Amino acid sequence: MSITVVFFLGLFVALIGVIPPGLLNMTAARISLKEGPGRGITFSSGVCLVVFIQTYVAAIFARYLSNRPDIVEILQRVAFVIFVLITIYFLIIARNQKETKVEADVRSKKSRFFHGMFLSALNVFPIPYQAYMTITMASFGWMDFERTSIITYVTGAAMGTFVMLYFYIFFFDKIKDKKFTSQKNMNYSIGAITGLVALITFINILKEL
Repeated sequence: MSITVVFFLGLFVALIGVIPPGLLNMTAARISLKEGPGRGITFSSGVCLVVFIQTYVAAIFARYLSNRPDIVEILQRVAFVIFVLITIYFLIIARNQKETKVEADVRSKKSRFFHGMFLSALNVFPIPYQAYMTITMASFGWMDFERTSIITYVTGAAMGTFVMLYFYIFFFDKIKDKKFTSQKNMNYSIGAITGLVALITFINILKEL
């Protein structure tokens, strides 16, 4: 598989994971609104450094699991159930939750780079998420676990995270009052994304039966 394709796979998978409003992208938006885009970019750089490390760890873990098909089969079924439950939650339950507003007040005056690293390190979701996605893509033959492929994918994931944080930094103030950024529509978006991942997982399970 071309390293260009692998790079964009990493970028796309990371974009999907960061699109929904969360701690990292909302913090980047708040910092930008309060202290300027430059500080928001500094914060995002710290986030992406940790994402690079987390994704690399996830890929190495996935490479190990790829040699244990029995464990992969179990994880695929567990992941399928989890993604289905998350989809149901966001499509049926979470759509009724109250809207939340982004506050511009950011009190921390510490280095935004290390601030980004710290918050990103607290968010361990990318490790199981990326481990599962790399295993899935490898099973489809879209990537392999050679060192070059892993580094390319990890770089793409870090870049994808930065691109989405960049979007929040520079455009959130302009779109925050738009209908499509409402919490209800964001819940639908998250549900659609997890539903798509669940469908891919289900297809992969059927292929191995």
